[in-house]
Amino acid sequence: MPEGKKVRIRVRTVTCVYVGDFLIPPMRHRVSDAINEEQRLFINLTDVVINDKDRSEFVAVNKNLIESIAQI
Repeated sequence: MPEGKKVRIRVRTVTCVYVGDFLIPPMRHRVSDAINEEQRLFINLTDVVINDKDRSEFVAVNKNLIESIAQI
């Protein structure tokens, strides 16, 4: 299991809403710290619910498509 803190977040794009677990690396403290890393092009989510109905074990969301992110 990777080290870090797992949090549940909601990621909204133009076409979908993803709710999944996001791993914050050990050297970061907040979701925004990890997401704002310039070298990170995608947000990786596990145990994902898509649009409140479909499920997926893993989804990588392109940061350029994200409208909002909320920790739940």
